[in-house]
Amino acid sequence: MAPNDDQRGRGDEELVVPPFVDPAGPLAEGVGTAAPGVVPVSDAQRIAARVRRINARVNERSGRNLFSAIGVAVLLGGLAVASLLFDERWFVLFGTALVVLLVVELATAMRASGRHVPRVPSALAAAAVVPIAFFTGPAGQWFALLGGLVVVVLWRVVDAARLRARLSRESLVVDASSAAFVQFYATFLGSFTVMLAAQPRGELWVLAFILVVICVDTGAYATGMRFGRTKLAPRISPGKTWEGIIGGGLASIGMAVVACLFILELPWWFGVIMGATITVTAVAGDLSESMVKRDLGVKDMSNWLPGHGGFFDRLDSMLPSGAMAFALYFWSTPLTDLAGRLG
Repeated sequence: MAPNDDQRGRGDEELVVPPFVDPAGPLAEGVGTAAPGVVPVSDAQRIAARVRRINARVNERSGRNLFSAIGVAVLLGGLAVASLLFDERWFVLFGTALVVLLVVELATAMRASGRHVPRVPSALAAAAVVPIAFFTGPAGQWFALLGGLVVVVLWRVVDAARLRARLSRESLVVDASSAAFVQFYATFLGSFTVMLAAQPRGELWVLAFILVVICVDTGAYATGMRFGRTKLAPRISPGKTWEGIIGGGLASIGMAVVACLFILELPWWFGVIMGATITVTAVAGDLSESMVKRDLGVKDMSNWLPGHGGFFDRLDSMLPSGAMAFALYFWSTPLTDLAGRLG
């Protein structure tokens, strides 16, 4: 028999049972036997409500609109692959356009933070460096890059004189170093991918390294979301974890081994080297962009790409990885020859 009020001790408490709340939410109420005044909700509406809530939770955890981000990534990747397989010259145009957008985006962010980087000459320099690098190789790449940088700095000086703005030596040094950073970070690194495409079977190498970088990013994101506990660099990028990096590295090595065996016709062990090194460069590129954004005081480089922020937010890991893939291309033959002699 349950104790009455007189029989309860001072320490006894009433057991309060909370009402049951359907996990499907308020839209699930009224399904089945509808209460008076409640309109029944169809299964399709209930599923749609679940999808919206799941999407909202995923967007909150990832910090982006995931569906839009996937759509933008598929579009950019599709254009890159189509231009590679159709004609390398179309890929040069595509790559040049991307690098120019990166330069304008970064220069705009620099200007917003008080660093006066001229956008027009910076974009023109990028538009010249990338095709020159494709047709002439590293020598032409360096010549065009340094020449473009001189033009950008002179433009800044002439622009200040035209506006009769007082340009101190310190301001000129800051602006010139910022302009140089834009050219080396975006133009120099970006031009390695088109130089790789210019090599024999280079289009296959570009395709392979893009797939590997995608696996790094996707593997790190999925593993970090599920198992991430140990922060990699909390002051630079709080969302990145060691568990995510390990997952991304394993995914990239697996993809690189497959690419070496079935695309590049290289031994499987070179895929391990390729996957490991590109994991390092992809993570370094991601962290570098996070440091730049933190220094500039911005969350995203721009809002030009739905779900991503800007082009840098999508291609940060691709830029240094393209340079690494270019180096791996020339290391592949001597390394495989050495392995053959040792074996």
